[in-house]
Amino acid sequence: MSYADAAGTIVAQILALPEFVRVQALFPDAGLDEAMLLDIIGAAGDLAEGVIEPFNAQADQVSCRLEQGRVRLAPGHHDAWQAFVAGGWTTIEGAPQWGGAGLPMLVHSACEELLNRASPAFGMLPTPMRCATKVIERYADPALCAEWAPRLVDGSWAATICISEPDAGSDVPRLRTAAVPHADGTWRITGEKIWISFGDHDLTPRIAHMVLARTPEGEHGAAGLSLFLVPSDVAGQRNAVIVRRIEEKLGLHGSPTCALGFEAATGHLIGTPGRGLAQLFTMIIGMRLSVGSQGAGLSGAAASLAWRYAAERRQGGRADAPPVTIDQHGDVQRMLLGLAARAEVTRGLVLTASAVADLQAHEDDDAARTEAGLVLAWLLPITKNFAAEAASLCANDAIQVLGGAGYTREWPAERYLRDARVLAIYEGTSGMQALDLALRRVLGDEGRAYRAFLAKARGDVDRLGNATLGALLDMLEQAASGLDKPTATVVAYPFLQLASLATTGWIAARLAALSGSPVHDHLAALGRHWLLLAQAQALAEAALTSHGQALVAAFDDVDRGYLG
Repeated sequence: MSYADAAGTIVAQILALPEFVRVQALFPDAGLDEAMLLDIIGAAGDLAEGVIEPFNAQADQVSCRLEQGRVRLAPGHHDAWQAFVAGGWTTIEGAPQWGGAGLPMLVHSACEELLNRASPAFGMLPTPMRCATKVIERYADPALCAEWAPRLVDGSWAATICISEPDAGSDVPRLRTAAVPHADGTWRITGEKIWISFGDHDLTPRIAHMVLARTPEGEHGAAGLSLFLVPSDVAGQRNAVIVRRIEEKLGLHGSPTCALGFEAATGHLIGTPGRGLAQLFTMIIGMRLSVGSQGAGLSGAAASLAWRYAAERRQGGRADAPPVTIDQHGDVQRMLLGLAARAEVTRGLVLTASAVADLQAHEDDDAARTEAGLVLAWLLPITKNFAAEAASLCANDAIQVLGGAGYTREWPAERYLRDARVLAIYEGTSGMQALDLALRRVLGDEGRAYRAFLAKARGDVDRLGNATLGALLDMLEQAASGLDKPTATVVAYPFLQLASLATTGWIAARLAALSGSPVHDHLAALGRHWLLLAQAQALAEAALTSHGQALVAAFDDVDRGYLG
């Protein structure tokens, strides 16, 4: 499937979304009809295919390097970035007051999928810029906001997110980076931060490092953390932010992942002291949806590659006849169908979550906005994790379809697998997403997010008359009713898998109901196939969830000495 074909399929999914009618109504000046969507998303595909994908192949080979304390990017990155900025792609979702186009998250996610299909490494830079803008415009003082927001929106300056430290990754409350007030009203930030994507580069003259740090009076734990904007330079002089190293990674070679040292660097407090982590969660919706778009992009790329290769590669068949293409073999057809169905429901999940995010942000009715927020709270951990794992699974299956060729660098399948693996780690590991879903969305807050999703999905069971979706939701309800806090940490992951299958079953049931055009028939076939797979896999995940503490009963009986 070419980028143009992928853009057309994305638009077909958007137009079929029940939520899209309301998104259109909330953005009356955007002109979001089919022609406009094809124009915007098609142009994103053109840029991805013509500029970013060729750069990515080279960047994967050459990677980034550290020279005299500064990051040097792969050849071609500057040209690709300039084309991206000149096309206005940093502005899609940006607020008009800062020069943004003010389009829905739904449109942004659609374009982002195609850009990530071409290069998820390239997409690692605009995401923190966009998400940092949301924090700055909501919490920063007006002068700081006026200085940074327009330049982040138009792509002339960049941003990073600096949370993790050597001794505190997912364990954020243990962060030790310190912030000390200065007489001029600024702060001095001292500490070490790791896993910082695009922690340094020369694509833009300035970078806003969004840093979580602890103030002198700050309490222990998360309540003592505040948020600071630490610019890469102050009054034309380089700030005391040092690149310690660039990590040597499995994939995403075009994206420099830096360890940064802050040596009494000048910073500006964002918002309220002690509320840094809570304020940073403003970015979480955008960051996790972007991981979803990365997963959708890589899943789609892997599925497309496998289908193209299988239609051309000839092996087997009758000995007295020419060999047949391998897509005529039943086992290959099974893999190809699984690839395409998983990729399409991943896309549908990301688009649906993005549309619900638009409703949560823009609904003018309090009750409707609250309901959308609850459904989004359910969808976010599922979207992030399912898309992340879908990318790895699809890349792995694409390699299997290609056979030995897939294991070589002659074909991009192995790169897809390398790039995909980290998606289930950053922005919250699979285990963290599982705990979020089980402890907060089901057991916490009276299960309001879970119940909001269930009501919405049950409504579609009645509307669509889809018995398989009903069965998936029944399994989800039974498993949720058996959750309790003592065993949640053990069964949270299989429960997340079951919840993901029920949720993507909901997406698939919507697709399966489409008809009336070739693209709708295509989507309906993949929806039906995913429902078949989801129901079978859900039985296993439901069984695992029901085992509770038995899943770790043997742990203390294993002698690590025998493991070597």
